[in-house]
Amino acid sequence: MADSQNNNKYYPKNIGIIMDGNGRWAIRNSLKISEGHKKGVGVVRDIVEEAVKRGIQSLTLYAFSSENWQRPKREINAIKRLVIEAINEQVPELKEKKVKLKFFGHLDDFGEKIQNKIFFAENETCFEEAKLNLNVALGYGGQQDIVDIVYKVSEEVSSGSVNLKDITKETINSYSSVPVDEIDLLIRTGGDKRISNFLLYQIAYAEIMFIEKFWPDFTNKDFVNCLDNFKNVSRRFGKRI
Repeated sequence: MADSQNNNKYYPKNIGIIMDGNGRWAIRNSLKISEGHKKGVGVVRDIVEEAVKRGIQSLTLYAFSSENWQRPKREINAIKRLVIEAINEQVPELKEKKVKLKFFGHLDDFGEKIQNKIFFAENETCFEEAKLNLNVALGYGGQQDIVDIVYKVSEEVSSGSVNLKDITKETINSYSSVPVDEIDLLIRTGGDKRISNFLLYQIAYAEIMFIEKFWPDFTNKDFVNCLDNFKNVSRRFGKRI
């Protein structure tokens, strides 16, 4: 046990995941796209459990981007239903594991029913000392988040509430909708090597790992391999070591 805890201290504290490939996985397996998303939710449950076991501080998941609104209406409606189903099914488990759930992004676009369900889920899992902070991006885009931050800070400067000279990195983070200040490790499944407008400000010094597997095929072992590979990286943050 002591060796395990010693190893865990070298793991990343804050992890972001771009869960890509649900649709392609479904097509490859001759299934409906919605079945790919449903299988992906099951993988989330497994990875959350592993993250708790490994002592990860926060896990931030890209569930639905601002660009995903361009997808077919049938797929969007299926994802909306899946959000409600996932909350209903998983909130009891999250409470048992003391996992704090937080949604972020332009949640107003999802309608009152989903917003109420999100409010319920966040309240049910509002632990002061959570074993894991689970952050879920819905209707989120990194560029739009930066635009929103600039707008809010500009308003504060114009009203005199904030002095222009006092704006710092911490100021920017405080106005962001993202619940975590910085990401240590970003994982993207699905084979594509891009960040797709996710956490642009927060991944400034993140280690990025691209996985060929589609998200529904991503396993606990794959996740632990990413954690172990992170331990071997020299993080210099611009300094010479």
